[in-house]
Amino acid sequence: MKTSISRIIVIDSDVLYHKEYERYFEKYPDYDLIRIYVCIEDALSEYRKTKPDIIVSEVALPFVSGIEGIKLFKRKNPNVKVIMISDGNDFELIKKAFKNGANGYLTKPINKKRLYRGLNSVKHEGVTMSNDIVKKVIAMFQRKTYKFFSERENQIVDYLCQGGTYKTIADKLSVTTSTINFHIQNIYLKLDVNSKSEALMKLKELETS
Repeated sequence: MKTSISRIIVIDSDVLYHKEYERYFEKYPDYDLIRIYVCIEDALSEYRKTKPDIIVSEVALPFVSGIEGIKLFKRKNPNVKVIMISDGNDFELIKKAFKNGANGYLTKPINKKRLYRGLNSVKHEGVTMSNDIVKKVIAMFQRKTYKFFSERENQIVDYLCQGGTYKTIADKLSVTTSTINFHIQNIYLKLDVNSKSEALMKLKELETS
């Protein structure tokens, strides 16, 4: 049975990587690299001409971000597959990407074999994720929760255990630092402690009890 050839466009603002992508796709007989763009707007302007089956896009792009671009491409064609490429595995960005309709999320460094596996997974199975992201997702589902904390307090406790500061936790949860301070004071009250170090020690004791 002959494998159909999928049409691909790549969006990467760093032109130094364009030659790299060209070399990769020269080795993929079942994928046809139609065009490489530096921004979402250029890719959208030629969408009718390129008619991609799969879009490989950087998350960090000028003007319109890769994640914002997902919805724009899906409006053109709801069936187009979109793989995001990122320098990091920020869980909030990953969630936003999939919420916007992404079919895959790969973290750098991307080599020829990893990209090929990702393309195949999206083409044949509908989704792809880097191993580090899969581990992070599993860890999120397996994280410890406490019945005496609210859902928000459990989120904050999780970030505290990861070493988060008031500001980083506030940024992750899109709230003010004063809101985080309010919740942390409630957490301290419920744990009967007066500091972060005491709280972490108490939480560790609860995990092993």
